[in-house]
Amino acid sequence: MSELIEAIGLSKSFITAAGELEVLQGIDLTFREGEMVGITGASGAGKSTLMHILGALDRPSSGKVFFRGTDVFSLDDASRARFRNQSIGFVFQFHHLLPEFNALENVMLPGLISGMSYEAAAQKARGLLGELGLSSRLVHRPGELSGGEQQRVAVARALMQDAGLVLADEPTGNLDTATGNSLFELFLGLNREKGITFVIVTHNITLADRCHRVLRMADGRFI
Repeated sequence: MSELIEAIGLSKSFITAAGELEVLQGIDLTFREGEMVGITGASGAGKSTLMHILGALDRPSSGKVFFRGTDVFSLDDASRARFRNQSIGFVFQFHHLLPEFNALENVMLPGLISGMSYEAAAQKARGLLGELGLSSRLVHRPGELSGGEQQRVAVARALMQDAGLVLADEPTGNLDTATGNSLFELFLGLNREKGITFVIVTHNITLADRCHRVLRMADGRFI
């Protein structure tokens, strides 16, 4: 498997009323194409901060992130936004679907933002939702969907741009056990059938242990 993403010396600090808070401390990591990697650790260990930096949603205080050899933070703001849109899919604990749009429209959004025609975006989104078992829920708004259905819509949205990497931050944390297991099976299937790389932050050790690798974080470092 070829190298997909590499981080070198990632550190991140925040200024608080009590002084400087160091959240990440010199993280080095490499993820390869087609891997499923679980990241575990207690709350406050730095997992979500790391995911935000890997996804170019936030900048590190120091260090570099390379995606297929490109230094992500050397890009200007517009290029970095385009990189996020085209190369990375995001799935969060809370799905962040837009409540005024139906399932189909929510999934179409990344394609429309990138300049895809409405008709092409609708066709692709309809196909993705069908693959995830949601063909009968296309015109339902998020409030009319179950928690598991909302997360599957979020997964379809993450796949809209054929992203090679999906970053999932506690994707099962707001779901019951059975629904969470079903979502994880969906990730496993997408990894196996489409070769999508998944990096999954989770408190669920049982699910994490089904990944190819598990990285454990404490106090801003891997242990």
